[in-house]
Amino acid sequence: MILVTGATGNIGSELVKKLSANHHNVRAFVRSRWQSREIAHKGVELTEGDFTDPDTFTRALRDVDRLFLLIPSSAEVERQQKNFVDAAKQSGVKHIVKLSQLGADENAPGRFQRYHGAVEKYILESGVPYTFLRPNLFMQGLLNFGEMISALGTFYAPAGDDKVKVSVVDVRDIASVAARVLTESGHEGETYDITGPEPLSHAEMASQLSHAVGRAIKYVEVSPEGMRHAMLGSEMPKWQVDGLVEDYAHYCRGEGAVVTSTVYDVTGVNPINFFQFARDYSGKFMGKAAVRA
Repeated sequence: MILVTGATGNIGSELVKKLSANHHNVRAFVRSRWQSREIAHKGVELTEGDFTDPDTFTRALRDVDRLFLLIPSSAEVERQQKNFVDAAKQSGVKHIVKLSQLGADENAPGRFQRYHGAVEKYILESGVPYTFLRPNLFMQGLLNFGEMISALGTFYAPAGDDKVKVSVVDVRDIASVAARVLTESGHEGETYDITGPEPLSHAEMASQLSHAVGRAIKYVEVSPEGMRHAMLGSEMPKWQVDGLVEDYAHYCRGEGAVVTSTVYDVTGVNPINFFQFARDYSGKFMGKAAVRA
């Protein structure tokens, strides 16, 4: 049995779908069965739980031998993931596949990379066989700007000039790698950096998005403080806001431009490029006028 946490998010939902389609026994850890019907594919068992309540972990882990560990970022996420690792070890889980982040390190400048690095170390010390998946910036992160792009044809970020490039990756590829790692032998003890096929600046992403959608879309550079102010104004938690600003500083240092062959090496399929992502999700960026036309 495979337990997938974070099962209703971008990666988790894709992973559940892929595992179900290949007839693997899957259990999805969800907050509410009723609100998770979109992942209730044939053969998928839903189990309710709460990341703030470790007692629910033990029930979810019953008869599980492989765990996909993904818990949404929060100020408590490091402790929550360590608690899940403890429960997994006590339950006899034979393989933990942790969704981490490119550059994860306990001593990294960014808090997201630091907590991922701390949890990776905790898993290593637990003695449970592991695989760490370290993806770069998600292409689907642009969907968070979908309404703004639809309305204004613009998105904003402190992502530097055209020299600052990021090898953005499609979450569908991350899920494909995770599905292979969870269902094949030979991946234990590995750390996989997962990227898209090419490094792109945010201006280049805007250009490709424009061609895919058929309307002009522009990237506008803002200062880190400007981004922080805007996100705090949208009532995003300060811890998360500061983490996102730190991530963009990481990209501006050139640390997100690396390209790896992991997607192809693990799955045998070339990674999805940004233009294909833009075409597949074009309806999210077209705007009302374009849709009416």
